[in-house]
Amino acid sequence: MAAQAPAIEVPTDAELLQAQADLWRHTLYYLTSMGLRCAVKLGIPTAMHKLGGVTSLPDLADALSIPASKQPFLGRLMRALVTSGVFAAGGKDESGAELFRLNPLSRVLVDDVVADEHHSQTSFVLAGTSPHYMEAALGMADWFKKDVAGPVPSVFEDVHSASLFDESTAALDPELDALVTEGLEAHDNLGIGTIMRECHDLFKGLESLTDCCGGDGKTARAITKAHPHVKCTVLDLPKVIEKTPSDCVVNYVAGDLFHTVPKAQAVMLKDLSCLRPRLSWTCSCLSSPEAANVAKMTGVISS
Repeated sequence: MAAQAPAIEVPTDAELLQAQADLWRHTLYYLTSMGLRCAVKLGIPTAMHKLGGVTSLPDLADALSIPASKQPFLGRLMRALVTSGVFAAGGKDESGAELFRLNPLSRVLVDDVVADEHHSQTSFVLAGTSPHYMEAALGMADWFKKDVAGPVPSVFEDVHSASLFDESTAALDPELDALVTEGLEAHDNLGIGTIMRECHDLFKGLESLTDCCGGDGKTARAITKAHPHVKCTVLDLPKVIEKTPSDCVVNYVAGDLFHTVPKAQAVMLKDLSCLRPRLSWTCSCLSSPEAANVAKMTGVISS
């Protein structure tokens, strides 16, 4: 006789209603990311900035050349993004139309602006919500069921036969490769001004620092400008370094952090919250052996 399945615990009415609400939230939350991507692709933050940072729906639709038939749907998108914290809303114009406003989050998504400490994060959004990322996420269940010998590939590698931050990404999709590179540089540069102001003491006694995956060197140059006594080295892939203009302030090294890291008193990984040798979200994207290898080379753990 087949074994009977264990009895299931029946939720209370309150628990059931909460579970249903949570289920809807988790199932449909991807629409928030897609709505954010849509806003960036349409150029909504930039259009709002050009309109003074505050705009009505009709004015926004006109600035974006949105057909009148789609204006109600644009309103739904904006209200959804207000709810998720991407934009703010409040007040009405002379005609009684609701006003939408830029907030700190949407301001970092404004393009075509040259200003100190403004580093648009649109590439970061477009890379993170790209179809390649979505396809990889949809392949997770199949990935878990595959038993493979040797190094376990990431889900992205398994689905696309390409590794992020590798030459194979460019072969897979040059546009994605460029977005990933630009997105990481923008992410790195976003908080460096705050670090210079709020974490000034971290650089006391520091003479050398290696910025792993430092891109165009904006972060390293900001450090040397504020702390001339610190010798900064930027390590990145050859395809990135070859596009970087040489200067006498920062030393640029073409290489791969998985193979060798230039020696320095401190190594900066992708987590900019603290400039000292440590594991960061860079390693969390990797398999355990890769993360351990990076940690050994940067001095986070002993070899």
